Amino acid sequence: MPPRRGEVWLFDLGMTAKTRPVLVVSIEYGDVDRAIVTVVPHTTDIRQSPFEIPVKAPFLRPGAFLVQGVSTYPKAWAIRKLGVLQPSQLQAVTDGLAAWLGIRNLENSR
Repeated sequence: MPPRRGEVWLFDLGMTAKTRPVLVVSIEYGDVDRAIVTVVPHTTDIRQSPFEIPVKAPFLRPGAFLVQGVSTYPKAWAIRKLGVLQPSQLQAVTDGLAAWLGIRNLENSR
């Protein structure tokens, strides 16, 4: 089963970035699409940036999703599903991501 939007997965992000929880923000890919997933990493190293979106979930350590770290990886790098965010939590992260990408102002989305 491929990772789905709104799910939090443990991903192998490579040697430097290590294994960490990520939030899947991309939609499901089709049969003719590449098997890649766009994710936002979770961090416990908080710097008080407006681009760190705090989310509380029983399957996550205290921290935030770092929308500045949005990346796309092969589905094969997904290790296991940790849980699913509530729709309001997913919306908070996607609002932060839209602000980081200049699509929407962060203050207007909260």
